[in-house]
Amino acid sequence: MTECSERGCLKDAKRIVIKIGTSSLTYENGKTNLKRIGILTRVISDLMNQGKEVILVSSGAVGLGVNTLKMEEKPDTVSGRQAVAAVGQCKLMQIYAQNFSDYGYSVGQLLITNTIISNPEMHENTINTFNELLKLKVVPVVNENDSVAVDEIKFGDNDNLSYIVSEITDADLLIILTDTDGYYDSNPNNPDAKLYHNIYDLSEEIEKAAGGAGSKLGTGGMLTKVHACRMAAEKGRDAVIVNGNDPEIIFDVIDGKDVGTLFVAKK
Repeated sequence: MTECSERGCLKDAKRIVIKIGTSSLTYENGKTNLKRIGILTRVISDLMNQGKEVILVSSGAVGLGVNTLKMEEKPDTVSGRQAVAAVGQCKLMQIYAQNFSDYGYSVGQLLITNTIISNPEMHENTINTFNELLKLKVVPVVNENDSVAVDEIKFGDNDNLSYIVSEITDADLLIILTDTDGYYDSNPNNPDAKLYHNIYDLSEEIEKAAGGAGSKLGTGGMLTKVHACRMAAEKGRDAVIVNGNDPEIIFDVIDGKDVGTLFVAKK
């Protein structure tokens, strides 16, 4: 990259991984937030019109499955959650396919488990699939394969998965959309809480202020997001945690505006 400030360099990102969580895809009542998904797909399509390559890591299969099957909450059993995820993943891809088609783009589904990444041959095949989809101007939509994954082969959450995807695809930038303005030094509900803007310290110490579980339909909290971004930056790619309530903020990130929390890539 040419000489530029940390934020200014983000405009040069060619390959971008965007992660969106269940809380950003659904309303508090569990219904699908079609408006937000519509904005997200338009933003990603416009980035692709600019010549960028975008990979979308999307949660939401279990949440959409619960909603589709008119359940009040996630099942308690592993098999129950896996069945719900199988239903919800179909719904999720249907929604993305419909929205992206409005802008002339197709989507490709990649359901991944840790086994695929740890097996050398599967790992290589996965990389090849990503590259071919991007070459075809298709939007890869990635999720953990919740319908078959058990604890032994799970990533645990899609924040971690988004970091893994950014690494194996050699992405330039990872953007994690969440329901807060970024990473704070204490609970953001605390009036004295301060937002971290640019983070250079990539040691485990930076994770200490993070904590708390995700929504009742999701799995990740701020700790998993901070960890994923810290690891991505440690591997040499910029990573941003930003409020995804209005996905158009992605444009602000790439334009170098001081939004969210940037984990500055280790040179």
